[in-house]
Amino acid sequence: MVSVVVGVLLIAFTVISVLPGCLGWGPEVVGFLKGCAPVLAAFIGLIALFIGAADIKDKKEARKEEEAAQAQEKKE
Repeated sequence: MVSVVVGVLLIAFTVISVLPGCLGWGPEVVGFLKGCAPVLAAFIGLIALFIGAADIKDKKEARKEEEAAQAQEKKE
């Protein structure tokens, strides 16, 4: 319950800070987002690359285990 209240308060603060009449941080927020977008895209791409490599590795290991199980069944 506390996390929901804190989340709502932080979202409200974000909206109020970007409005032109209150704090007027709109241009700074837009500048931050413009600068952050390429770095965030590179970070997400790197994470996706690691996840894809791990997925390929897991599929290879699963295939080897299936082959070993089939070989074991043939022996019996």
